[in-house]
Amino acid sequence: MPKSDTNQNDSEIIERDEKALSEIYHVLAGMHDEVFIKDFFGCLFTPVELHDVAKRWLLVKEIDRGTPQREIARMFNMSLCKITRGSRELKKKDSAFRKVLDTVSKEQEK
Repeated sequence: MPKSDTNQNDSEIIERDEKALSEIYHVLAGMHDEVFIKDFFGCLFTPVELHDVAKRWLLVKEIDRGTPQREIARMFNMSLCKITRGSRELKKKDSAFRKVLDTVSKEQEK
């Protein structure tokens, strides 16, 4: 297969995937049913994938608490690469992680 066909194919695959994700984002953005979202995630992800998502969120919370990255790596048996990525994302201006952490904090204060 010529390289240009492969690039075209890759582009189409990326576009298809982005459209599928956009559908999910749109539907979840309008949902206010935690049980349904949990069920949906249970259908979409394997237990191992859900565990990985949970660990990634927990690492973000630990970074926010100031826990050293090497300690987080030991706590969750994760690579420093994943932890560094989480740290970079948390430090970004208008970080989605920061917004969610702030929302969780406000919810816990209620």
